[in-house]
Amino acid sequence: MGVLLEIKELSLHFGGITALQEVRLVIAEGETLAVIGPNGSGKTSLFNCITGIYRPNSGGISFRGESLVGRSPDAITRLGIARTFQNLRLFHNMSVLDNLMVGRHLHFKKNFLHAALRLRGEEIRHRQRCEEIIEFLNLEPVRKGRVADCPYGVQKRVELGRALATEPKLLLLDEPVSGLTQEEKEEFGYWIHEIRGRFRITILLVEHDLRMASRMTDRMVALDHGVKIAQGTPAEVQRHPEVIKAYLGE
Repeated sequence: MGVLLEIKELSLHFGGITALQEVRLVIAEGETLAVIGPNGSGKTSLFNCITGIYRPNSGGISFRGESLVGRSPDAITRLGIARTFQNLRLFHNMSVLDNLMVGRHLHFKKNFLHAALRLRGEEIRHRQRCEEIIEFLNLEPVRKGRVADCPYGVQKRVELGRALATEPKLLLLDEPVSGLTQEEKEEFGYWIHEIRGRFRITILLVEHDLRMASRMTDRMVALDHGVKIAQGTPAEVQRHPEVIKAYLGE
């Protein structure tokens, strides 16, 4: 497997606060990797640097050999990186289907002739792609319903579906099972495994539930106060003295 994403000596500061300090990370195509750590360890800041929301103070991020530093979030999405958020960012007054269609917008042709002739073939093709994702995530019963009327667990699936609709090569999941029931967590773990196999998508996720993270991933990286303190298999990382110290104290 080749390298898909490489992070080199990445540092991010907010005034006198260090969010990330010389973080190094390599993700191979086809793997699932979890970033763990206590609150404030820099996990979401890392995601925000990868997706262009934050610009790091130093270091590099390359995706398929192309630098991401300085690119806008929409440009990074067009390269093949999608994400979900810890706090859901959905269009609550739109239907489930329309939320997924938003994820397809970057694939629409913006040719004036297409708009002038009101060609429907392209829209139908994108809608079919969204319908496939709806079926995959068991969202058919709510496909025409408002997202605001859906339970929280369903909204989590909608946001995952919208990210899949962009057809990413790398999917970033920010605490995908937080706030879910145990049954919903098990379902989400199944979909994460299926996403990698069916859609051939590499997955990078942040997760507080270490048991779930261990079941969903090949490797783990642990952060504490913006510093990488351990990496390896889930079992190796959870046994690491620095990881135990970060979670439980001295």
